Amino acid sequence: MTTDLDRSGSPTLSHDAVLRTVVHALGEVLTGDLPDVDENTRLFEELGLDSTMALDLLMHLEDDLNIVVDAETLETSDFESVGSLVAFALRVSGG
Repeated sequence: MTTDLDRSGSPTLSHDAVLRTVVHALGEVLTGDLPDVDENTRLFEELGLDSTMALDLLMHLEDDLNIVVDAETLETSDFESVGSLVAFALRVSGG
């Protein structure tokens, strides 16, 4: 995983690394072939993600990105697309 350093010298996750991790986690959660996915791909509408899969996806991201997701900070908009989920993961990670 590619990391950068913030101003204090602490590691932060890069956007590209989080994007790759989200796409990989989607492949783990969804059954069947994963179509071409980019940041505009809509999670529920295009990929068929459901609420159970969303929870599984979050658990994968917590493990893979070493983040802790607080359910109180989740918004429906965080799951609109791959890009919005990447942005959420970066916010949670402090990146």
